[in-house]
Order: sequence, then structure tokens, then C-alpha cells
Amino acid sequence: MFKKPPSSLKTSAPLRSSDRRKLKQRAVATYRLTAEEGDALVPDGISSVKFSTHVNEPGTLYTDADGTPVWFTIGKGSEDLLPTVYTLWKKQDLLPFLSTPSAVVPILIGGADLMIPGVIHCPPSLVEHQLVAIRQYIKKDVKPALSPPVAIGRMALPSDQLRAIGTEKGKAVHVIHTWKDHLWDMGSKIDIPEDTLLEMGAPVEQGEEGEEEDPTGDQATPPSPTPPEESMETLQTLSYTPQEVTELLNKALLQIISKPPPASAYPIPATVFYSNYLLPSRPAFPTLVVPPTGYSSDRNGDPPQVDTEITIKTSSLKSLTAFLKAAEKIGLLTLKSPQKQQPDVLITAVNASHPNVVSHTPFVTMKDVELTAAKKAAREEKGTQGGSKEVEVKVLYKPHQATVDLFEADLYTIPRIRSLLNDHISAKSLVNQNDHAYINLDDLLCACVAAKGSRGKAKAKDGAEPDPPSQFMRRDELIKTIVEKMQPWYEVRADGKEPVTKKGSLSPIQVATKLRQGRKAATLITGFEPFLVVDAEEMAEDLRKTCAGATSVSPATGKPGGTSMEVLVQGKQSKAVVDYLMAKGIPKKWIEVVDLSGKK
Repeated sequence: MFKKPPSSLKTSAPLRSSDRRKLKQRAVATYRLTAEEGDALVPDGISSVKFSTHVNEPGTLYTDADGTPVWFTIGKGSEDLLPTVYTLWKKQDLLPFLSTPSAVVPILIGGADLMIPGVIHCPPSLVEHQLVAIRQYIKKDVKPALSPPVAIGRMALPSDQLRAIGTEKGKAVHVIHTWKDHLWDMGSKIDIPEDTLLEMGAPVEQGEEGEEEDPTGDQATPPSPTPPEESMETLQTLSYTPQEVTELLNKALLQIISKPPPASAYPIPATVFYSNYLLPSRPAFPTLVVPPTGYSSDRNGDPPQVDTEITIKTSSLKSLTAFLKAAEKIGLLTLKSPQKQQPDVLITAVNASHPNVVSHTPFVTMKDVELTAAKKAAREEKGTQGGSKEVEVKVLYKPHQATVDLFEADLYTIPRIRSLLNDHISAKSLVNQNDHAYINLDDLLCACVAAKGSRGKAKAKDGAEPDPPSQFMRRDELIKTIVEKMQPWYEVRADGKEPVTKKGSLSPIQVATKLRQGRKAATLITGFEPFLVVDAEEMAEDLRKTCAGATSVSPATGKPGGTSMEVLVQGKQSKAVVDYLMAKGIPKKWIEVVDLSGKK
């Protein structure tokens, strides 16, 4: 939600005493705080400021006297009061929490949601959409520990379904706000509080929801003083045996050979192979690949955590050379013994057709997790340095005349129209039994098909009325015909701009190369105003520098004065113009290039 800085920030305004008391009452009622806790979490000197997210959702931000965000709301008219990470650090049991490995946290900070395989611990009885915190599960001196909350979000599904799904793919939490995102950056950036050590086998202290739950999940369900023995979960910590570590390293080797290094990379010294290939290919979530001894997959509860480092030293072989020679013995790779000039064992080839490689099931590696985090960070960095987000264009249709009886008075995309028509066809059992590609038309569909549209006024050549519509049509033809009877609209959304919805069809930007007086070529750009991100004068100046040629701006021919402009660039510059428009975020499919200069 805050992977990009909030925009359209209004002037911050201090809250009146009465408004501050109302805000405190909302926090106390929503999160069942004491009066003292309410005073601490909604302090004196609090201010409010309106903002918009990078997806143009409106919100209100509440900051303390130092300007640090403490609470916020998202959505027009929303009553959900959400705490920031700073507030969660003051009262870490404010929300029920899920825990996740440390490797996942950078991905969450990059803007990703928490996926099911990344959940270590999840309390029972959480409902869909419930507000939760996310904490990092780590090891400190081989002892398990939990960090303070590093993110907040809403459950993507109930916790009982998450437990039933187990290790399958899917989202566990839709993340709203994280430590080190742009909302956090607006604050004091204080150091994260200390981690909480967990005793081996001890319960994880946290609040749980009470018996009176909101079944809709629309409001954040706060923690309640449920007795610990009824509401607390235990995080199981186990160790890998040396044989299991060897098995995990063998899995990592198979992962490498399934997508081997290029032929030019060989021969590879053993130490380079170990550090650059084997270690990055270890499973990011090893318990999903090789369950540790003592863990039963039938057991109810959360996946265990292990405190064993997955390295050659903790394996049963203890030596990298022994590990590689064992792999060579079964035909996975080919080695070359050390020489005087080369004291290291060399890997000269791998066998990608080996049965163990062919039957290998790929998994998420530590390298995959790191690359994903790096890519997200790079995209985020590019965005903060002025990169343009692509303009979003939606082609819409509004019910008109007879189609009003088939749809509600709203704007629809073609996929939505197709879905609603299919629902109507299914509800009325209109599929032709002789040929399922055809639909029997009921009275409502007949009226829509017969209604006069853009082509409905046509008559036969002899002046007679056209034939009445058939009583059945192909499904795709029916959808196309009904769409033609509706009014075209369009919606344009651009980063940092108010969305625009207008009646009519949106035409692509025209980039036309023409011959002018003296047979000199020039490039004319028209129709760019509806896309919101291009200014005529700015484009003319930018293209003058890019193309090193003269440019001019004038009212577009045939348009009312001042409503549409055209930019003229000297020379055949269509490619430079297209590159410029795409850099502004305009999709290529909405740029039409025509050459009217003729062949020379």
C-alpha cells in the first residue's frame, strides 16, 4: 500500500481537543484499550493530513507532535482506524500476529503480500479480512526469538483454511503497511525495539480474539484477555541430523543440475561451485523439502523451525571433496583431480539427464528469495527516482435503450458484460441443446438484439424493413451484438492524476509523418490530451532537444479552439516520439503510427 510515497498530501492540521478525544475513543473501543493506553497511543498534539496512495485511494494520516505517523485510515468514508508500525512498537500485543522467516521480511518491505508457505505460526480462529501483525521469527545465539511487529495486513483467508491448505501456494495476508516502507519513512525512523526471546517449547504470548467475533471481518478484531492455556500456540523447534543436512545439500545439487551453468563456465573450482552455486540453491523453506526428524506431517499446528545451519560442516560427509565425489560416484557430475597448478578439485561437467535430476521437484531457493527482494527494491528505487507508471486505460460500456433492462445502470468492461450474459443464459437455461455454441434468445435478449444501435437503422435496398432477428445466435455473436447496442465510455488513470471517465470512444494518439511545403518531412502528434500525462508545450520542448530539430505547437485542425492541440516536429521522428510517449507511461497499443509521406 505504501511501496510508493503518499501523494496529494494536504496541509497538516492540528486536531481540536474534542476531535482528539473522539479519535482516542475510536482507538479504545476498537482495540479494547485502557484509558492510560489510549492516552499513550493517541497523544496530545496529534495532527491529521489527507493523502492519496499510489493507487489513488484516499486516506487520512494522524501524526504525533514530532510528525511521526501513529494511525491512518484508507478508503473513502472508511471507519477502520489502523495503527502504524510505530504504534505497534509501543504496544506489541495490540493485534494478533503471524510469524515468518527473516528471508521473507525484505520481500514484504518491497511490496509483496505474505504467502502461505512463508507462515511459521498462525493463531487459531482468525477470520478473513481480520487485521493482524506480522513478526519475524529469528534465532539469537541458537535460541528462538520474535521481533517486534514489522508489518500489518488483513487475513486473505480464515486461519482454519490456512492450516488446512498447509504448504500449498496462495496468499495468507494482504499486507497494508510495513517497517521501512514510505509511510514509516515519514516518521522518526527510530531503531526497531529489541527481540523477544522464546523459551524452548514455551507458548507464544499474544492476544486472541474473544468469543464475540465479527463474522464479516470488516472491523479489526482486537486482542482480548483470553486465558493463555486456551489461546496460546507453541512454536516447535527441531534440529536436522547430519544425514538430513546431506539430503538437503543433495536436493540443492539436483536443483543446480536441473538448470545447469552454461558450458562456458566449466571447469568450475569446487570452492567456487560451493559458494556461487550450491549455497544459493539451498531451499528457502527447508522443512517443506525435507521434514526434520521428530516432525510428523499429520500433526496439527504450525510447521516446525529448525536451528541447524545447512552447510557441509553440519552434514554427514563433513568435507566438500567427499560430497562431490559421492555425487560423481552415482553419475551426477564429472570431476578432475587437483593438480600442482590447480590445488582445487574441478567440476568439468554435470549430467542433466540423470534419473534423479529428471524426477527432481523444483523448490524455492535462497537465491530466488534474494533475487525477488532485489528486483522489488530496484523497481521501488526506480519509482522514487521519477520512473513513470503506465497509464491505465479501461474501455467501458453503459446500458442504453433495450439493454437497460438486461443490466443495471453502470459502466462495464467487456469481460464483465460477458460474465453477466453468461449468468443470464445459465439462469434461464438458454443454451441450445442441439448445438451448445448457440443460445436460444428469450424475450429480453430478442429485444436487445432487435434494438436500433449504430447499425440498427439500415434497411434493405428496396426500402423494405429488414428481416426480424433469429430466435437463436452464436454466443460470441450475441455478446458482440449487445455490446454494439451499448454506449461506449472510457476511463483513464495516471499516477498522481485524478482519474477521468468520459462518454465516447477513446482514440489512440496519432503520430503521423507528412510531407509539407518544399517536400520536407515532418511528424505531427495529435490526440494526446485524454491520456493526462502529456503537456503540449512540455512535449514540444523535450522533443526539440531529443530530435535536435524545430518544433511547434498549434490548435488541432477541426477541433474547438483550445480543446485539442497538435505538436509538429521537423523530420521523420516517429520512433523518437513513440519512445517519448511510452516513457511517459502511455501503453504502446494506444499509439498509432502512420506514414503519409509516400515513397521517395
